[in-house]
Order: sequence, then structure tokens, then C-alpha cells
Amino acid sequence: MTHSLSTVRQLWQLLEPVHATLYYAPEAFEAAAALGYATEERWPSYFAYRAAPLGPVGHKLVNSLFYSFGRRMVERYAAQAWRTAAPELVLAARTAATDRALRRMLGERISSPELREAAELARRAALAADTAGRPMAAANAALPWPEEPHAVLWHAATVLREHRGDGHLAALQAHGLGPAESLVSHAAVGAAPEEVFGSRQWSAEEWCAARERLVVRGLLEDGGKATEEGLRLRNAVEKLTDELAAAPWDALTPEETARLADLLLPPVLDIVATGLLPAQSTLGIGMTYDHQ
Repeated sequence: MTHSLSTVRQLWQLLEPVHATLYYAPEAFEAAAALGYATEERWPSYFAYRAAPLGPVGHKLVNSLFYSFGRRMVERYAAQAWRTAAPELVLAARTAATDRALRRMLGERISSPELREAAELARRAALAADTAGRPMAAANAALPWPEEPHAVLWHAATVLREHRGDGHLAALQAHGLGPAESLVSHAAVGAAPEEVFGSRQWSAEEWCAARERLVVRGLLEDGGKATEEGLRLRNAVEKLTDELAAAPWDALTPEETARLADLLLPPVLDIVATGLLPAQSTLGIGMTYDHQ
């Protein structure tokens, strides 16, 4: 491993807002509405946009790959996705939407040499990502690369993000955390308030049952706070996630990853400054873990 795990996590945290524009930008909702998706909430377009690289798959496969979403929630949105529009139309819509959104948010920076350099560095890492056993990363990596730097950056961020996400599911399973338990344990260590995790639409009964299973394992106190062992296990999950996400970055030297982090900060601040992205999410961005 060429890079420290703190560098691997930092690069994820910088690239995640670039990818996430797809799920929050008004241009993305406009494009989804034009295809016939409801846009009063973000989930109909979220499931369509994120699952589209997989092709017209059924909701059971989406459920297995999206993992921590409530099963009824996945069935509600994913089962309807391809009745509304074909995946190839959704892919075209997300390409156009992210292009428009990033042009608006980045302004004059869109044509800067710095953005071009950042896009090329991120692209090199994404091309180096081994997608064996990583279906979401593989599906996105199989899509054609765009030409414009901001679009290249978005595509690279997406491939790397899904590569990390696939590894994260493996890390959760390796530590015995099922879909609901993965959220309960994350809330228990303070990644975000429980109401934020409620967006994944597990019922109160399912949430309480998952909490009780973790209490029985000695990972949670009765009040829902993580025990020392629960903190240790969650740290182990995040460490393994970072380890499994590290390999693509070996395509860059330490000097190049440091340069990429510097180059990403201004456009990411532009995106965050729009106020579109939530201050807290189920991803736990901003959390720090002891990986010693």
C-alpha cells in the first residue's frame, strides 16, 4: 500500500460531493421529471440514476447491492424504475444533468487547467480500480469515458465511490453487520442522528430488532450508544473499508495524491457552498477513526 489510510479516506471525502451532485442538483430532478419520474422526493430518481449502469435489473438485485436500504423501500422505487424509463435513457439523462449542474456550480473554474489536472489524476486512479467482485464499480467502469474535464472528474469520482462502496459492504459482512445493523451501529458511534438514518426507511420494529441483536452481542448499550466493543468493531469496519479502497490510489505517487487533494478543495467548496448537499448523511463523512 503506497498511501496512508488517512489519505485514502481524505480523497473519498473530497470526491463524494462531486458524485453526490447527481442526487441533489435541480438539473437532475428536471431531467428525471422529463423522463416521467416523480420528483417530490429524491428517491425515485436516486434509485433510477444509481442503478441504471446495471441495466434493467429487478429490485431484488438492487436490494442486495444497495444493502442498507429498507427492503420495502427498494421494492417501492426500484421495481418501478424501468417501467418509467429504460436504463439507457436514464444514463443519458444523468450525463446531461451532471454536466449542466457542474457547469453552473463551478462557473469559470470549469475551464481551468487546475480542474483538467484534477480530472486526469482522478481518472488514472479510477482506471486502476480492480472491479473483480465489485458489481457497482464494474457497471460504472464499463461506461464510456466523457471528454470534458468536469465530466471526467464526475465519472472518476463515481467509479471510485462505488468501488469503495462495494468494499464497504464486504467489510460490513466480514464483521457480521447486516443491512439494518450497519445503520444502527453507525448511528450508535455518532456518525449522524438516528433520524438521518431513518431516510433508509426501516420500520421502527426492524430498527429496534436490529438494535436488540447488537445489544445481545455486547456492541450496544440498552440506550443505543455503542459500547467499547461496539466502537472497536465499527473502527475495524471503517479500517477495512479504507484498506479495500486503497489500491486504485497506488496508480498515483504520494506527491500526486497530495496535489489532487489540493486541486479538489476549491471545486468541492464551490459545490458545498450551494447548500444542496445535506450537512449530515448516513455515510458519516467527517468521522475520524483510529486506524493504528
